[in-house]
Amino acid sequence: MILHIDMDAFYASIEERDRPGLRGKPMVVGGNPDKRGVVAAANYAARYFGVHSAMPTAQAKRLCPKLIVLPPRHGYYAQVAQRIRDIFHRYTPLVEPLSLDEAFLDVLHSHRLFGDAVEIGRRIKSDIRNELKLTASVGVAPNKFLAKVASDIGKPDGFLVVNAADAQSFLDPLPVTKLWGVGKVGNRQLEKLGIRTIGELRAHPRALLDDIFGSWGKQLWELAQGTDDRAVVPDHKAKSVSHETTFAEDITDVEALRGWLLDLTRQVATRLRCNQLRGRTVHVKIRFSNFRTITRSHTLPQSTDITQELWNTGLPLLLKNLPQRHGGVRLLGFSVSGFDAVDSHQADLFSEPAMVKQAQLDTVSDWIHARFGPAAIARAAELVHAAD
Repeated sequence: MILHIDMDAFYASIEERDRPGLRGKPMVVGGNPDKRGVVAAANYAARYFGVHSAMPTAQAKRLCPKLIVLPPRHGYYAQVAQRIRDIFHRYTPLVEPLSLDEAFLDVLHSHRLFGDAVEIGRRIKSDIRNELKLTASVGVAPNKFLAKVASDIGKPDGFLVVNAADAQSFLDPLPVTKLWGVGKVGNRQLEKLGIRTIGELRAHPRALLDDIFGSWGKQLWELAQGTDDRAVVPDHKAKSVSHETTFAEDITDVEALRGWLLDLTRQVATRLRCNQLRGRTVHVKIRFSNFRTITRSHTLPQSTDITQELWNTGLPLLLKNLPQRHGGVRLLGFSVSGFDAVDSHQADLFSEPAMVKQAQLDTVSDWIHARFGPAAIARAAELVHAAD
């Protein structure tokens, strides 16, 4: 059994925890609504008004005029995320982070120490609540896909177990949008064929999905069967460290996409440093509204875990591959591969001084965030992103 643990409205919940007067009031973490800012996270009071992440902050304010907008504190959120990850590692070394606020855990070899997967999931959920005053939703299932759907269905503050024998009856009534990658456009295409639920999709031949989604149709068909054979791979054993996000609504604004790429870059860089990894190749993944997906990469002359250097490499890959006219981006991803051990880093006479300075900045800022917490220090790029 696999656990999928997902923090509830992570950024917004941290702000509510630290500022109790915000509880019950519609609030988002995001950029300035007067400067093309984007919502990074919305609390559940704001979601009642239709506000969600990736939405322009100005639009969120129109939906909810009394909406409270707080600037993001990324360094602080990373500090809290590390404490959550430390809790995971009490129970198993097999932890695969998907982002700062969610991860898969394989607890097969932890049963003798801590009980079965259900017991371990409940203990982790309790530890997070007691130690950090935050809530997590937990899905327990035979594979990653089912566990992730289970945690999502139970939100907020949920705990849902799906056994192998019940997998199909669990999936069949759910809307097809619960399948990874089926958003508004794909949903409309399937609705035209009378397909609204996973069960209805499963009853159709796989060739139909191939016609609609291309090579991606095979994966959707397998997920509809409840099949997912991917293993849980910790960062330090992975061939790449990545993070991607699927937007609730397609994004056309280039500045909004820049902001999201910065957030993805920051999360990946933090995970690299936590696992003492440096990567040589940077990848940016873009999925457009018509499901066309491209991945572009650039290999650096030497490996790095430096946030600024990764950002400087990834941003051109995004900007150069956005057509002047496109229907919007529905998914954006950032990853780093080609790992070297930290102690194998080779000096370069021309770039080393600048890299040393940036590495020192990362080290100092990581330490300050861990020691002093909220907004103690931020990069200029982060301040610009917050202002945007």
